[in-house]
Amino acid sequence: MTAPASLSDICHEADIKTLVDSFYDKVNHDEQLGPTFNSMAQLYWPSHLLTMYDFWSSTLLGTMRFTGESITKHVALPLQGEHFQRWLNLFNATVEEKFAGPKAEEAKAKASGIAASFNPKSSRQWIPVS
Repeated sequence: MTAPASLSDICHEADIKTLVDSFYDKVNHDEQLGPTFNSMAQLYWPSHLLTMYDFWSSTLLGTMRFTGESITKHVALPLQGEHFQRWLNLFNATVEEKFAGPKAEEAKAKASGIAASFNPKSSRQWIPVS
């Protein structure tokens, strides 16, 4: 999908916050993912968002603020391939709505790798479904 020329790239901490807040608002209200995050994971959103700001700031801006590890916490959740695909679709849609440029493309590529790493049946070849 080609983004409108008026969108800027992900360049600043404020952009990371916009990306994370917008994406997790979608996740929180999603019929498929919302129950997983809110019920099964019993996620405490304020803390999770702070962690995600650090993660994406480290990943996209090189700030090295994220010092945790993410795989262990997610392995115990009852997630299937369709959950990972939905997560990726929502993430990509959020990026495309808010940003355009090399860092935006990098964010989508990183998210694809993350979704694939959490999916034990993945061939690491995720194709977003519109």
